[in-house]
Amino acid sequence: MPVIVALGISSIVALAAVRADALTRDGAVAAILVGTAVLYGTGWPGGGMLAAFFGFSTLVGRIALARGKAADPVTERRNARQVLANGSAAALGALMELRVTGLGLWIVCGALSAAAADTWATSIGGFSRTDPRHLLSGRRVIRGTSGAVSFLGTLGALAGASTVALAGGLAGGGTSLVIAGVSIGFGGMLLDSLLGASLQGRFECPRCAATGERRIHTCGTPADRVGGLTWLDNDGVNALSTGLAALAAAGAWWTWAR
Repeated sequence: MPVIVALGISSIVALAAVRADALTRDGAVAAILVGTAVLYGTGWPGGGMLAAFFGFSTLVGRIALARGKAADPVTERRNARQVLANGSAAALGALMELRVTGLGLWIVCGALSAAAADTWATSIGGFSRTDPRHLLSGRRVIRGTSGAVSFLGTLGALAGASTVALAGGLAGGGTSLVIAGVSIGFGGMLLDSLLGASLQGRFECPRCAATGERRIHTCGTPADRVGGLTWLDNDGVNALSTGLAALAAAGAWWTWAR
């Protein structure tokens, strides 16, 4: 697809997402960059997977928000950091299609399947009637805790990865791409949870005694680090997991499809 056409389509979609309150303004700029790269590199097949990820993930998040089940009850609008954390690996991978036919499409599928799995796990997991368990300790923890998993959230992750992978398969990637996308996407979600449980920064508000992943608590008080790496937040974890999922997809393509 010509780059000017890819840029035009991405701009229209991003502006519509801003109007729909699904993206912030800086998020729209990031989405234009990601969308242009994916469409330019992989054309409509990659664009279809990107649309499946963003469209259905936004819908699932909106449903969770409306039912009061969202991890962050404030908004489901994605900013630039969130867009790039979830989409940079797919964008860079898509450009590989210009050099090696088929490789870019597999990378986009793996990266976006992992991003969708994590997003759906969080949103769907909010509907669980029981509190999730910490992935490493197995203890019950409050909802929204990094590294927490639930049975319902796990099913949501599988559904999210399947949605993107099926979009790639229907767009011409075939059955092997679907299998790889679902497997890598689900594995990416587990890796995301593992990183969240072990390395992601954890903070405690000295005023409210509430723990979470934010350096500044919602009450406005600077929080103290109680675990993990100070610099590694949720966006960093997402970027790492989607990046590793992209590498896994490249390896799967090299093994099965080249």
